[in-house]
Parts: sequence; structure tokens; C-alpha cells
Amino acid sequence: MPSLKDVADLAGVGVGTVSRVINNHPNVRNETREKVNAAIKQLNYIPNEVARNFKMQKSTMVALLLPSIWHPFFSELAYYIEDELDREGYKLMLCNSGGRPDKELYYLDMLNQNKVAGIIGITYNDIEDSVSTDIPIISIDRHFGKKITCVTSDNYTGGRIALKELVKAGAKKVAYLGITSSAYSEVELRKKGFIDEAKAQGIEYIIYEENDTVYNDDEYFENFFKIKELRHISGVFANTDLLAAKYIDKAKQYGIRTPEDVKVIGYDGIQDNKLFHPILSTIRQPVEEMARMSVKLLLRKIEGQTLEQEIYRIPVMFREGETT
Repeated sequence: MPSLKDVADLAGVGVGTVSRVINNHPNVRNETREKVNAAIKQLNYIPNEVARNFKMQKSTMVALLLPSIWHPFFSELAYYIEDELDREGYKLMLCNSGGRPDKELYYLDMLNQNKVAGIIGITYNDIEDSVSTDIPIISIDRHFGKKITCVTSDNYTGGRIALKELVKAGAKKVAYLGITSSAYSEVELRKKGFIDEAKAQGIEYIIYEENDTVYNDDEYFENFFKIKELRHISGVFANTDLLAAKYIDKAKQYGIRTPEDVKVIGYDGIQDNKLFHPILSTIRQPVEEMARMSVKLLLRKIEGQTLEQEIYRIPVMFREGETT
């Protein structure tokens, strides 16, 4: 790999001159700048971004902390965040925590030491005491007590819409399926909206949840179907699309058909490929808008601006599929 000195030797200038060209210093003659850029191109030299940031005391690196890059919702979110950062001249550092609080804390400590420009983070763990505001940060789905701005979808309205659509599809007795975490997040509002709308309409409902620390697909649904009254529900709202899809698959083993016997609605809107069957009815999160807004708000924080709101909630929509 070519070095700064290699570029300097080829261009016939000093290392300091090459550094000034790379950092767009104004006091460099056009003729010299052209020679250095030609040498950089010929050698395919890539500047050391970390070293440049250290010298300039300014970073163009933004960290994205995700629970899992495997999850389609997080993958889509990461795609649009990177795209928006690239448009603004920033680079993305991906930190995949696997949902582990110890790994999240490791990343946060590392990011604080390496002075990234800012952080966009998603965590459902109780790590609030370790989250610092020394670096600009935007949280997705989770709001902390430290004036950290949160971007989220309108989870509460999404829950209400899900109940309305199940009833419209003919469901008489409905259930909410969820996985709880150790820390409160906006995701909890999906359940609240669902309950409030069920009460408003006088619909019989059941809440079934298990904690994410002990969550296991097979055990979750084995426990679920052990409860006889849950086998006879006619509508299900799962708090994620993946949970909804797993319910449909497990229900088949008990002779329960979707949508003939039970109507099912998920939340996220990750399944938009018509090659998948059945196409899931879902509450679609505005993923692209959430991603781009998160970046725009973070960059405003990086520039020292004060944001008007602590929580930015973006409207959701119902996307009908083949399961209602």
C-alpha cells in the first residue's frame, strides 16, 4: 500500500505539501496541487482518515450502532443512513452489537475515545447510565432522560390501526404478540394503541409477551399454543413482521390457517417482495424517512444547533397483504 512519502517522492514535493493538498489547504500553488493529485491517482493512494481527523480535530465519521444487521428492518435503515451520510460528505462506521449490552457498552467506550463526529444508535437494553452526551447522538425508537433526540415511527397510532384493520377483516377475538426488553422504548406504544382501540370498540383482546432475555422461537410458540384460549382467537397483531411470520408458520402445525381461521398483521413493512407468500399485512414504518431524518438531525447537532423537539414521530401506514 503506497504511503504519503511515496506520493511526495513521485510528485517531487515534501510530505507536508502532500498533506496540505489532501486537506485542501489554500496556500498551495495550482501547479503543485495538480502534480500531487496526479501522483495520488497514479499510486491509487488512500489517505488515512483517522490520522487526518486527529490532526484537523474534525471527524467525518458517523457511527451507527445496531442490534443486528441480519434483521431486514435494520439493514434497510442502515442502507438509507449510509446513503444520506454519503450525500453530506460523511462516512459510516457500522457497529453490530448483536443486541448484547456488554458489546454496546464496548462500542460506546470505543467511539468516545476515537472521537467520531456523532452516533446514531438503536438499543433496547438498559444502558442509559453509560450513554454520554459528549458526542452528538440520535436515538432511534428509544428515548433517554438526557435530552437525547429520538426519531421513531408513530407506534401508538400503528397499534390502533392494526386493531381497526383486524376488526374490519372480521376478527372478533384478538391477541397482541410481543417480546419485551429490559428498557422502555417507543415499541411499547404499539401495544398501548392496540389495547386502547380494542377497549374503544369493545373487542375482546389478549396480551401475550415474553422477555427477550429468555426468548426462543420454539419455546415462545410452544408456550403460546399451550394456552387453549389463544388457539381460538381470530386476529393477531404481532409487534414485528418477523414475529408475525413465525406465528403463521407455527400456527400451521396446529391446523390454524391464515387468513381463513385467523387474520394476522405485523409491524415494520420489511416484506415487500411479491415472491414471498403469503404477503404479510403490516403496519409499514417509514424507514427511509426515519433514516434520512436521523442523519439530518445529527448533522444539525454536530454543527451546534439546538433541536426544537426531543422526540420526532413519523406517521405510519397500513399495507394490506394476504393475511387479513
